[in-house]
Amino acid sequence: MASIMTNSSALTALQSLNNTNKNLEMTQSRISTGFRVATATDNAAYWSIATTMRSDKSSLSVVQDTLGLGAGKVDTAYQAITKAITTIGEIKDKLVSAVGASASDKVKIQTEITALQAQLKMGADGATYSGSNFLSLDTTTGTAVAGVADNAKIVSAFTRNSAGTVALQTIDINVDSVKMYEAFATATAVQKGIIDGTRLGTSGVRAVGTTVAAAGVDVATDGYTVSTLTVVGFNDAQITKMLNVVDTATKELTSGATTLGAAQKRINIQRDATQSLMDSIDRGVGQLVDADMNQESTRLQALQVQQQLGIQALSIANSNSQSILSLFRG
Repeated sequence: MASIMTNSSALTALQSLNNTNKNLEMTQSRISTGFRVATATDNAAYWSIATTMRSDKSSLSVVQDTLGLGAGKVDTAYQAITKAITTIGEIKDKLVSAVGASASDKVKIQTEITALQAQLKMGADGATYSGSNFLSLDTTTGTAVAGVADNAKIVSAFTRNSAGTVALQTIDINVDSVKMYEAFATATAVQKGIIDGTRLGTSGVRAVGTTVAAAGVDVATDGYTVSTLTVVGFNDAQITKMLNVVDTATKELTSGATTLGAAQKRINIQRDATQSLMDSIDRGVGQLVDADMNQESTRLQALQVQQQLGIQALSIANSNSQSILSLFRG
């Protein structure tokens, strides 16, 4: 039926052209943004998952930075404590040479020991990174127990469980076991550091109840401190106890270096794991929301052809109504 009121062919062609234009607009948007799912209206579920994963990746990036900062702190302390091991070894050598030495020689030896003691202090004080120092402390305030250093905590992981609850994990470093100096005035011998803690001469361990050793008088309860050792006026028996003290302190420094070295390794492993996890999240988000450019370019060409054909079809449908005029010509 030919009608001038309703052009069915034109309506059909217009509807088809509108659909083509809509699809073309969507394809052009995907090509320009690179995303198949750019907003929640594209796919609410995928957009929500991708947004959460991007947020988690941002948190992991902060964790990666924190691990880098922690690595710097630990490495600084490790380098300083290994140098301290070398320095205290030199003090030990000087003590060995002091056994049986004359009084005048002991004065010369003490000059060298004093210089080495100053070097130990300087190295510990200088082992500061980003305001943190694990070797030279003052726990007068800011710790749970005055004289006892709190563990250093390095954020190492950001996790989210199946219920969506987030949690942080840390790498803890027992700073109290590696500190060399403790500035807290009333700290006990045990609370003091490896170098400035008073040690029992007979065992070499830091102990409460020791007495200050007097030059030339050997007493079983005598205590010695690596940071203040002096051989001037002291007899061979006392110097032998000093050797015991220095040797035990060396073992504790070595143990402290082991603690820091183990922390270094954990941090490095976690940094690699965090980077791998971030890369995995990137790939996962890409699978959800990225547009396949090969597919979109092919679709674009097809839709452009459909658009041209749709315009041509609508033009033909509109021209059909003009042919009705020929029916009324004389």
